[in-house]
Amino acid sequence: MNEMTKIGADTWTVAGRTFTSRLIVGTGKYKDFAQNAAAVEASGAEIVTVAVRRVNISDPKAPMLTDFIDPKKITYLPNTAGCFTADEAIRTLRLAREAGGWDLVKLEVLGEARTLYPDMRETLKACEVLAKEGFAPMVYCVDDPIAAKQLEEAGAVAIMPLGAPIGSGLGIQNKVTVRLIVEGANVPVLVDAGVGTASDAAVAMELGCDGVLMNTAIAEAKDPLRMARAMKLAVEGGRDAYLAGRMATRRYADPSSPLAGLI
Repeated sequence: MNEMTKIGADTWTVAGRTFTSRLIVGTGKYKDFAQNAAAVEASGAEIVTVAVRRVNISDPKAPMLTDFIDPKKITYLPNTAGCFTADEAIRTLRLAREAGGWDLVKLEVLGEARTLYPDMRETLKACEVLAKEGFAPMVYCVDDPIAAKQLEEAGAVAIMPLGAPIGSGLGIQNKVTVRLIVEGANVPVLVDAGVGTASDAAVAMELGCDGVLMNTAIAEAKDPLRMARAMKLAVEGGRDAYLAGRMATRRYADPSSPLAGLI
């Protein structure tokens, strides 16, 4: 097996489903469904998130995302965007399962509209209920290793700490806590929220995350298709850098060529 074959076989698994792409993209804020579909293709993503409360998934008379992004080829991940209580989130995902049979879902329960930070008490409550009902919840959470472990114990199949507030584009603000979450987790960890450009995605992967989820960074770029491609390459590059094992950092210079025996 040559080196490129080995790299190509670097997959990840969540709830028994295996994927090659480590980039998950959203389906909001695009000019139209056609642009969204083109961005998904350019990104190489195999999973897209769908806000159940905002996207038409059941009315055949209105335009449907499924007409542009084929759910037989791309895995749909229904999410609870816009939910502020555990009850709202649970009800939303029950509707998603009835409409499309989805059980792999993304849970987010927001605490307030200003910061869109997760309410961890309500998130944990919803996670426990959903896991008992047979859902496989991938869960948006604060970048806190204790909260991450509590979610895992509550039945989360993936932990999704924010890098920065949703839609902010600020990048990963606390690399230390994200790395601690990665080190302590027995399920996949994906940075969710805050990515603004390709270097942010690369940083997430260099920290050892299994993947990155983003929406605004691509949808609000001046050229969404080119940004989607940039994100694809950044995630792949960051993952390769992590697997390669970076050099040690030093306080002083260390010459690439030996200083001894100079003419």
